Amino acid sequence: MQNWLVDIMNDLGYFGILLLIALENVFPPIPSEIILTFGGFMTTTTNLTVVGVILAATGGSVVGAIILYSIGLQLNVARLEKIIDRWGHILRITRNDIHRADAWFAKYGAWTVFFCRFIPIIRSLISIPAGMSHMNAPLFLMLTTLGTLIWNSVLVYLGAKLGASWEVLVDYMDMYSYVIYGLLFFVLLFILYKFWKRKK
Repeated sequence: MQNWLVDIMNDLGYFGILLLIALENVFPPIPSEIILTFGGFMTTTTNLTVVGVILAATGGSVVGAIILYSIGLQLNVARLEKIIDRWGHILRITRNDIHRADAWFAKYGAWTVFFCRFIPIIRSLISIPAGMSHMNAPLFLMLTTLGTLIWNSVLVYLGAKLGASWEVLVDYMDMYSYVIYGLLFFVLLFILYKFWKRKK
């Protein structure tokens, strides 16, 4: 996959970066770390600039986030209630659980959207619950743009500084992802334990 991503960026430049980052948001398995760090490296060998790559990547991030936010708008609480009424007994989830989760996101969603932009996989998918909770669209766009701008700026800048050694940064980002996944796994286990204990 890495060679495919690099070829597209070489052929299409800024537009290729925007397109790939937009796809990465909709299909999280596409590694944004490769796109951003190689984009930074490209500024040392082509006429692309660091600012241009950052803006293209951020534009792609916002486009992808809007797509997922729009999907979330279609998956409102009323539709989830119908799903829960049919399958909730298997998952041990009730309508009240859905309403509590929706209320939590309504209360803390703004900060969640911002900080989740620094967490692999979740940084993309967080747009769906934002849409489901009908989070204020301008606020969503502002926090999404700010969070992704910071993330993109750091990786593109480091890719430019490392130059031909940009792949070293990808290895470190893989380690970062594994640590985050491990922490999220234990957090999820803790939440499931609390949920099970309360149900019991």
